[in-house]
Formats: sequence, structure tokens, C-alpha cells
Amino acid sequence: MNPAPNLVLVGPMGAGKTSIGKRLATRLGLAFVDCDHRLEEVTGAPVPLIFECEGEAGFRARETALIAELMRGEGQLVATGGGAVLAEANRERLKARGFVVHLQVSVDQQIERLARDRSRPLLAVGDKRARLEAMAIERGPIYRDIADFAFDADGLAVAVAAERLGALLGQRWQRAAVTP
Repeated sequence: MNPAPNLVLVGPMGAGKTSIGKRLATRLGLAFVDCDHRLEEVTGAPVPLIFECEGEAGFRARETALIAELMRGEGQLVATGGGAVLAEANRERLKARGFVVHLQVSVDQQIERLARDRSRPLLAVGDKRARLEAMAIERGPIYRDIADFAFDADGLAVAVAAERLGALLGQRWQRAAVTP
């Protein structure tokens, strides 16, 4: 058992962090927080507009500030953006205050799940497969390194994935309150 006050989902876009996370949070009695959605609420602007106005660096700075704020809390299931793990400060905070689950998914599954999604600035390129493969090469080792547990969500329906992951977490994660 690895006690932590929060459960954190990391992984590539299209892995199911939001959809699986919502069901899993309900099952485990945790407050669900999607980092990208919360950032949109706080800024009043959609993620693509933040990227357009501030670039990726501006978006990442806002994301880092948000993760710092969120990880001071407890009793949450936090679904990070796919690139949140790129910043060392984020990795440290997520590990310090969360049991980190890496949702694994193949590039083929990502392409299938993201086929109609036009809200991903990093996929606004000609060859989505090449971009997803490049991100997998860059980010895959980071996901593996930060994770307390890896879960293969490839090909699983959301309900099935949430049920299986919930059962496995019962054996691996203990929700712990951290004293101030």
C-alpha cells in the first residue's frame, strides 16, 4: 500500500483520464478535478485560446500554478493534462501528494478516440499519428517514472476500465490524510 491524500491520473491525451477519472472518483468517493477544465474555469478561456494567445510556455506556466494549488488539497482524483508531467515541479508535487496512476493506451487507440476532437492544440498538425508517436517517445518514460501504478486502458470501455482500475487500487492505494 502506498498512502497518499489524492489519486492522480497521468498519461497521453485520449487515454481516458477524464472519462475514466469521473467514474472512478464517484466509485471511490473523491472529488473529481480535470486540470484542463479547471484551468478553463479559472481563466475564462478555452485551452486552445490560451495556447493561441500565450503559447505553450504560457499554458504550461498556468498549468504548473494550478497543480501547485490543487495538490495542497486532499480527497481528490486529479486528471492531469498529457503534458503536465513535463515540468519537474509538477512531477514533484504530484508524487508528494498523490498516488499516481499511469493510464496506458496505444497510439492506434488514441487516434480512434481523438478522431473527431478539434480541441487539442498540440494535434493541430498535418500528421496526427507522427505527432502522437513523437509525444509517446518523449513522455512515455516520464509517465513510467512518476507512476506508482500503471494501468492498461487500451481497448477497454470507460465503465469496464473504471471498474477494473477501482478494484486494483483497492489493493495498492490507501487514501491518507496528510497532517499540516
